[in-house]
Parts: sequence; structure tokens; C-alpha cells
Amino acid sequence: MSLTGPRISPRSGDAPKQLVMILHGYGADGNDLIELGHHWAGLMPDAQFLAPNAPTRCAQNPFGYEWFPLDFDRMAQSVAMGAPMAREAVADALAEAWAQTGLGPAQTLLVGFSQGAMMALHTGLSLPEPVRGIVSFSGALVPPPGLGAVKPPVCLVHGDLDAVVNPGLTAEAAAALQAAGFDVRVHLSPGTAHGIAPDGLEFATRFILDRLAAASN
Repeated sequence: MSLTGPRISPRSGDAPKQLVMILHGYGADGNDLIELGHHWAGLMPDAQFLAPNAPTRCAQNPFGYEWFPLDFDRMAQSVAMGAPMAREAVADALAEAWAQTGLGPAQTLLVGFSQGAMMALHTGLSLPEPVRGIVSFSGALVPPPGLGAVKPPVCLVHGDLDAVVNPGLTAEAAAALQAAGFDVRVHLSPGTAHGIAPDGLEFATRFILDRLAAASN
């Protein structure tokens, strides 16, 4: 892939039948979230997991990456402007992964945390064809143009004590998506700050397994 980052090949040893792309948060890298792939690999032995590094070194952490720059004094404006600018990088990474594996949107799960969750939602909701599902951990919705043209199922998970990304943004995302006719599952992890708690991970895992079961029917 043009974007660097860790990957996990299917445990079955066969050609991949599913693709899971995991997008890290601001200032992190693919290694920060590839453990999600290890967690799910036993449940998805035919899946290939990719955790690409964002294309730009992080201005606040030169050891990590950013999908788009953040102005902490103008956070809402930074996110609203940045997600559309970064969309192409994620869409290109997906297109390259599909070309390499022979898979497509219908076999793809898009997962993200924090800034990566914003990109998973923004990009996944703007593709010409729906992906199998989108999981947002501690994210927010930047609605793409034409929201609702495709309606992949969405799972939103957030900690109720998150002081970095306000959990109210997930509530707003859920309301907007439900109003647009999306199938949305929402989970608020009690006592959880900016991270993925075990209950939130379990909720997302059930969503993923349901999406895989739906694909096989």
C-alpha cells in the first residue's frame, strides 16, 4: 500500500475473504490499533487487517501521524475542514487494498478511533457503494455531501468521561444518522475516558459478527 503501517494476514492461510481497515487517532500510528486486529483475528480467520499510518507526520508529535492538522483553539472548524481534505487518502488506501485482494466494499469493515473514527465515518459514508459496516470509537460525524446516498450499518462507541472528544458528539452523530435512515447501534461506556473499554470493545465485536453473519445469509 502507498500508506505504510502494520497488517495481519488471514489466520486461515487462504486468500482474504474480508478486509478490516483500522484508522488510528491523532498523533498515533497504525501500531496503536493493530491489536484490535489481533483481538478479532480468531473470530475472523479469513480477514486481512490493515492499520495504515496517516499520510502526514503529526505537528504535535513528530513520532506519530495525523489525518489532518488540528487547531486546538478552533477545534470544530479544524475537524469540519480537515476531514474532507483527508478523505482522498483513506479512499485511495481502500481502493489499493481492494485491488490487491480482489475484495470490495461489501467485504470491508472500516474501523477508527478518535480522529481515525471521524475519517472512517466521513469516508465510509461517502463511497459510491456501502461497506459492510463502520465502527467509530470516540469519534464524531463530519457529514459528507449527499449523506444517505449509501447507508452502511454504523456502530458508535464512546466513553462517557471522554475529555478529548466530547461524547455528546457521538450522540449528535447517532441522531443525524438515524434521522437519515441509517441502521445505527450506540454504546456509551460508563466511567471511561478517551479510550476503548472492554464493554465498548465487546459491543463493537458483536456488531462486527452480526455484519459477517448478514453477509453469509
